[in-house]
Amino acid sequence: MAETLFGLLGDEPGFLGIESARNDDGFGITAAYFKDEAAILRWKNNMQHLAAQRLGQERWHEHCGIRVARVERAYGWRS
Repeated sequence: MAETLFGLLGDEPGFLGIESARNDDGFGITAAYFKDEAAILRWKNNMQHLAAQRLGQERWHEHCGIRVARVERAYGWRS
């Protein structure tokens, strides 16, 4: 399901990118980045995304939290 959703995101107007990480116990976090609030709301109301959320609640996830935040700055380095 995650691969399907990631594929759909590529076609979403205003989608900027995604980052995802999981530990060995299966705990994970995924951050999707959008251009603006309108793009976030379009994704939130995407019918396939809504169906995936329902399946997640029913079958896969014990807990889910959603945060909407603005990234003011991002930087890093590689060794």
